[in-house]
Amino acid sequence: MLFWGGAAPLAIITPRFTHADLRQMPEDGRRYEVVEGEMCVSPAPKTRHQSVSLRLSLVLGRAEAAGFGVALAAPTDVFLDDGNCVQPDLLFVAQSHLDIIGEDEVRGVPDLVAEILSPGTRARDLGAKLRVYARFGVRVYWVIDPDAETVTVFEHRGGGFEQVGVLGRSHTLSCPLFPGIDLAVDSVFSRLVP
Repeated sequence: MLFWGGAAPLAIITPRFTHADLRQMPEDGRRYEVVEGEMCVSPAPKTRHQSVSLRLSLVLGRAEAAGFGVALAAPTDVFLDDGNCVQPDLLFVAQSHLDIIGEDEVRGVPDLVAEILSPGTRARDLGAKLRVYARFGVRVYWVIDPDAETVTVFEHRGGGFEQVGVLGRSHTLSCPLFPGIDLAVDSVFSRLVP
């Protein structure tokens, strides 16, 4: 919508939300994030989403146990800058910069971020959050689609993300951040609850 003031149109400026606004949100079971200055609210994840998250966390837990870094799960706030404070479904911070993990939040760029698509987050996970993760230099981004039973892998190369694979049930998920620690994609989607 435009307002006219004299001869030139004046655009309405949408207020930008910040980290401070995020800190004021209630603890009501919803997930609040600020992505590109916009407040995003998601309901608590469904059981299918959580089932996939648990299975993916197993490979990250193995990487942590092997000494490659630290794995964290949602809800964990990740402060990238004042207009980008996100809560990835899963994240991994490499051993070389564990100092970004604080008591209240991660203040810096995780090495790996995993987002599990749901009807309410699909557009954001494949749009604004993909752009933000690429811009800040997340090294590996996994996008998990429980409906298609796929894991799409993006790696940061040459200043942005390159899609390096779409893995189905017959594939094995691996990561350059923790070589030798793999997960059969079939196990991510087996025995999923409705």
